[in-house]
Amino acid sequence: MTHVVVVHHDLDMADQEGDWLRSAGFSVQECAGPQYGPCPVEYGRHCPMVHGADVLVYDVWSSGSSESERKLIETLRELHPEIPIVLTSPGIEFDWEDIAGVHAVVPLDGAPSAELLTAAVRRALASVGKSETLPA
Repeated sequence: MTHVVVVHHDLDMADQEGDWLRSAGFSVQECAGPQYGPCPVEYGRHCPMVHGADVLVYDVWSSGSSESERKLIETLRELHPEIPIVLTSPGIEFDWEDIAGVHAVVPLDGAPSAELLTAAVRRALASVGKSETLPA
């Protein structure tokens, strides 16, 4: 089964996104992000939670500011280049989102919905040549 890690600073929104993805057949694990505790990625270390993921859904505000978030996303891409990232940014679009190259993400700007989020996760998987695996 395809495993998705949802990182979101708003715990209610993380639950909502997780529910949408579970309904679509994904296995989901949630993380509140570095605002709520130490994040190994901020120290250049691999994250065990990320290591087990097939795709990340990452809220742009999870680290508290767009500049620290940019650095965090770049570090994630460098440490875990095989794991695609769907970057959500409700309300504000950022001009630093790379959609190609080593720091590429799949952006999901604006208010997410079950359909948009599921489609973005599938695009992210396809971007690294992974196909969705379904439960047995």
